[in-house]
Amino acid sequence: MKQISGPYEAKKIETHIYKYWEENGFFKPKKTNGKNPFVVAIPPPNVTGSLHMGHALNNSIQDVLVRWHRMRGIPTLWIPGTDHAGIATQNVVEKKLRKEGKTRFQIGREKFEKEVWKWKDQYENHILGQLKTMGCSCDFSKTRFTMDEKYSEAVKEAFVHYYNKGYLYRDFRIINWCPRCKTSLSDLEVEHEERSDYLWYIKYRTKDSEKTITVATTRPETMLGDVAVAVNPKDKRYKPMIGKQLIVPIINREVPIVADELVDPKFGTGAVKVTPAHDQTDFEIAEKHNLEKITVIDEAGKMTKSCGKDYLGLDRYEAREKIIEKLKKEKLIEREEPYSHNVGHCYRCQTVIEPLLSLQWFVSMKKLASPAISAVKKGEIKFHPKKWERVYLHWMENIKDWCVSRQLWWGHQIPAWYCECGETIVAKNEPKACPKCKSKKIKREEDVLDTWFSSALWPFATLGWPQKTLNYKKFYPTSLNSTARDIIYLWVARMIMSSYEFTGTKPFSNVFIHATVFNKEGRRMSKSLGTGVDPIDLIEKYGADAVRFGLLWQAAQGQDMKFTEDALNAAKKFANKIWNASRFVMMNLKDYNPISLADFEKGAQSEDQRIIEKMRKTIHKINNYLKKYDFQHAEEILYDFFWHDFCDKYIEVAKTRIREGGEDKKIAQYTLNLVLENSLKLIHPFMPFLTEEVWQRLEKDDPLITSDWPKE
Repeated sequence: MKQISGPYEAKKIETHIYKYWEENGFFKPKKTNGKNPFVVAIPPPNVTGSLHMGHALNNSIQDVLVRWHRMRGIPTLWIPGTDHAGIATQNVVEKKLRKEGKTRFQIGREKFEKEVWKWKDQYENHILGQLKTMGCSCDFSKTRFTMDEKYSEAVKEAFVHYYNKGYLYRDFRIINWCPRCKTSLSDLEVEHEERSDYLWYIKYRTKDSEKTITVATTRPETMLGDVAVAVNPKDKRYKPMIGKQLIVPIINREVPIVADELVDPKFGTGAVKVTPAHDQTDFEIAEKHNLEKITVIDEAGKMTKSCGKDYLGLDRYEAREKIIEKLKKEKLIEREEPYSHNVGHCYRCQTVIEPLLSLQWFVSMKKLASPAISAVKKGEIKFHPKKWERVYLHWMENIKDWCVSRQLWWGHQIPAWYCECGETIVAKNEPKACPKCKSKKIKREEDVLDTWFSSALWPFATLGWPQKTLNYKKFYPTSLNSTARDIIYLWVARMIMSSYEFTGTKPFSNVFIHATVFNKEGRRMSKSLGTGVDPIDLIEKYGADAVRFGLLWQAAQGQDMKFTEDALNAAKKFANKIWNASRFVMMNLKDYNPISLADFEKGAQSEDQRIIEKMRKTIHKINNYLKKYDFQHAEEILYDFFWHDFCDKYIEVAKTRIREGGEDKKIAQYTLNLVLENSLKLIHPFMPFLTEEVWQRLEKDDPLITSDWPKE
């Protein structure tokens, strides 16, 4: 037995302990031997920089569960990896280029992609290193990246499959367009913020009459693309006007008054302008009434030639001011009033998005959603806490088609080719010629796929799908997906849909939605806003064990977390308590000759029996809490048992008995040894470095990481 000396210093043990685990292959799964494995595919962090506090919490959760299952003798696999994060990574590399006085257009697509790959290699290694610093027991021999060669094959397989089944189509639709990132966004990538604005009431003159209809709008700049004014067919005020013609101010375009049930008669005056190229509802009205679609704002957020020379090239907001000024001059604004409404912003750069008519690729979602809805309703997949099932089902039951094309250079280039004859060829490999006209003049689609398209394949593509690899056969479906609530739709739902479509089974059995980490004022953590905290800085200050334990201590199930360092400081003190208590026990076991259980039971006093019974109850409670993903209460029970029951009560009693010697000393030594060993096992998933270090000083035959979990 190697005695403990000096205070506990996390820095001195963490690196060599992790190296010991990794070099000895303890993170690799044991042979299944007929047992169902416990498998987790890590939510892959973006290769944009470093891990944040949300990652630190989620990876602590996963590692606790992985280590707990491993110690229970269950074959355990935790698959690490990273995500290429199309928009986010392209943005950070473009920022880097701007500092060098370059743009991606100046260096071209090929060189730009090389720059991004260099970035990826640098930051992927950084991120994987951070996971190791935290003590994450991933099998790094199975590390995956969403754009590695085999994963890319899986993405092409999925795209071609959807196309051949008729789920993929390319068409003009209203999409969310970011003028800054110059790409389409799905509805889920748009963040809505309440904004104080104005509602302008504009008078539209009827043809061959001085009568007017007043139309309310928050976006006067789009009126240059108006092709109709719509009213609700049940609105008695406008029934006589339906079918008549109006003149759009400024542009002087003649447009009809149409009746449509999509119009809310309570909004504004009940008469709304119809600009199909810049509004989803207007687009739907135009489709039903066979109306023209005129684009008046381009992909850069500037006015097009359809607006006339006075507005051509103006920024959309500059055009708004100029149009309002002209309308006022012509006395066509009846009134303007303050108006609060939600405005969509790009989730990456916070630019106000522009609804834009655009030719894009879409996945039809209704049929894909059906088995994924059924799986949750039947309980094949369970959400924890259960309230998130309702959130998931509501979105799935009202799902819309998914725009999957992105106007980026970084990502999975869509495997589609276009021929001059009008033929579209979708294939995993580049075709030699057009199958229809035999022309070799075919052009590759330049757009890439939405990042979430590839991420949706993560649980099975990481294991080798579409090939039925040995890993796929042994470890799929996985057991758990632990993630944040803000990507239930973006990622969790899409993984479930993809899994049933491509593998015929669930991707995982359980979904745990962990707390969102806010700062102590309740604000979202953000490095750019100065509210972010780097978990690696905290590890430097407190040690990895204390950071893990302190984070989970604050993560009450079903609640968001207002992070403070107080819990980390308390966890560091707990680590010191474990270290010092272990030193005391080991010092008093120098002359210990193990006795039999029968001898112990014969001589045990009430305090010996009491602490062992308390230990058994603690083991039972911790098992139950971990089964329910209740990490906070599991830690509270652990803390209370070790600090108060073991240290404050039993060790104090044991000191006297050890001093006095005799048979009673042997009983106390037996109890100290038993409780310390089991305590180290119980604490190990939460504080792996410290407990492994103490365990090795006890000179046991097996490492703590693969030792048997205590029996109740």
